[in-house]
Amino acid sequence: MSSESLSEVHASVRTDKKGWRKIAAFLGPAYLVSVGYMDPGNWATDIAGGSQFGYKLIWVLLMSNLIALLLQSLSARLGIVQGLDLAQASKNAYPKWANIPLYIIAELAIAACDLAEIVGMAIGLNLLFGLPMIWGVGLTALDTLLLLYLFKRGMRFMEIFIVSLVFIIGISFVIEMFITGPVYGDVMKGFIPSELNEDSLYIAIGIIGATVMPHNLYLHSSLVQTRKIDRSFKGIKKAIKYNFIDTTIALNLAFFVNAAILVLAGAAFYMNGYYNVAEIQDASKLLENLFGGIAPAFFAIALIAAGQSSTITGTLAGQIVMEGHLNLRIQPWLRRLITRLLAIVPAMFTILYFGEDALGSLLVLSQVVLSLQLGFAVIPLIHFNSDKKLMKEFTIKPWVKIIAWGSAAIIVYLNISLVIGEITGWVQTASASNLVVIYTVVIPIALGCLILLGYIFIYPFLKAIPKSRRQLPHGEAGKFMEGTLITYKHIGITIDFSGNDERIIQNALSQGGKSSTYTFIHIVESAAARYLGKSSMDHETKRDIEGLEKYEQRLEQLGYTANHKIGFGNAPLEIAKIVIAEEIDFLVMGAHGHKGIKDVIFGTTLDVVRHKINIPILIINS
Repeated sequence: MSSESLSEVHASVRTDKKGWRKIAAFLGPAYLVSVGYMDPGNWATDIAGGSQFGYKLIWVLLMSNLIALLLQSLSARLGIVQGLDLAQASKNAYPKWANIPLYIIAELAIAACDLAEIVGMAIGLNLLFGLPMIWGVGLTALDTLLLLYLFKRGMRFMEIFIVSLVFIIGISFVIEMFITGPVYGDVMKGFIPSELNEDSLYIAIGIIGATVMPHNLYLHSSLVQTRKIDRSFKGIKKAIKYNFIDTTIALNLAFFVNAAILVLAGAAFYMNGYYNVAEIQDASKLLENLFGGIAPAFFAIALIAAGQSSTITGTLAGQIVMEGHLNLRIQPWLRRLITRLLAIVPAMFTILYFGEDALGSLLVLSQVVLSLQLGFAVIPLIHFNSDKKLMKEFTIKPWVKIIAWGSAAIIVYLNISLVIGEITGWVQTASASNLVVIYTVVIPIALGCLILLGYIFIYPFLKAIPKSRRQLPHGEAGKFMEGTLITYKHIGITIDFSGNDERIIQNALSQGGKSSTYTFIHIVESAAARYLGKSSMDHETKRDIEGLEKYEQRLEQLGYTANHKIGFGNAPLEIAKIVIAEEIDFLVMGAHGHKGIKDVIFGTTLDVVRHKINIPILIINS
């Protein structure tokens, strides 16, 4: 299995061009990252902040954006210099026992992010087409097919698709700003930092969590590796420079969208006396009442575009985290489905149990969960970029380290303050039975997370990353001798009478010659065969046995030693059983000729067989 991050598109975009074309070749990864900074979760926190506090929290948005710019550039630097994504680097740096909770926390953050996309998409579909929320949530599961299509078309096509959605979001909010007409003098005063009370702190942390999203740090460190760059000092330095330009442009665009949402909420709601608008649906209704029908239409279009674009990048981040921390690669559609179900279940539960009105609060909560995970991604990222043995001449400068650690300290401090405040509030209002849960479950988990956070901060100072573990993703080339040529004594040939048999047999014969024994293998998969097994002698079984005997006789006429074996029912399992029972040491199989959605319907025989046996397999494409 390839250990390259997002191996399907790794180094797939060429950058060996001149002038503006070279810069353009590097543009793209940060735009995929930037959609996470303008997803429906941001909308919820920005609308809540704007309606409650007017323009006073714009400075929090600006601070969040500057922190995001710094951290995303560090993430890109790690991917470019080391050829590692953040999950792979964490797996290398920390003990195995620490990687499991780090992986779980990262997965929870991705699920929280995906929850925001689902709810946002469902709300957008409801606002634009009147589709019931419960149906909108269910419909979002189908975007698995869209992701498969985009992956098939290549990285550049995916980037163009995402940028198009970002363009739709931007245009929609430019129009919204003209409609609402905020007083820009008052807006500018919002850039001056102000004191945060308990209510504004909760919203501020939600804004930080919605802006500086942890899964984007994993994502960016991987996406920059889709560019095929010159690995010389000069080539790496240019790649860092061009990716910083890409990041700056993309995140400033994201800041504009977020600021526009907050300003929109401040101008439309706060200034008109609506101070507690936390629900996106309520925001749309108020926009219609205050400014007419066109405002909520553009609002809904932008919301759908934001949800769809963010859900794609969330899937990629989930794949990166799973492969990096666990070294486990599964099919993209299955990865997408798992991530989606983890988010659909709480969304469905909230709608059915609490009603649609609770979805806005769920959105804000999801962003707070994201913020709580930030420290577990940010601290390792700063450590890796500060390690001279890893980064060599590309180690970040002391002044960058100071700013980075200062940003991490702000994030961790705000999160600890929030957790203490929330738990204290629960204790004061909880019943006796709930107090038991708080003291036996909630507080121990919170303390465990705090201890883990302290550990991942201290560990790299105490112990250097083992040299032998620095070799990911590839490791070093080892020495080898020519040795004795391998000969195969018993070769299995899977037959399916599909018209590709001749090529399969010819390839098998070229591997063993006349000194080998050949066993033709065929599995009958009819309904009778599945239920009756060897007792089945239906028309298909009889015809298949005759075909195998015909192949066997033909080989014997040509001077080869041959026999045949027939199985019944589950093809991959039966093939594996025959291979093991007959002590076959080399297997030749034909590709099934279908892919994509057909793999889901018909199954993937080759993948199952290769995991059941431990001999070489030669695959012949049709």
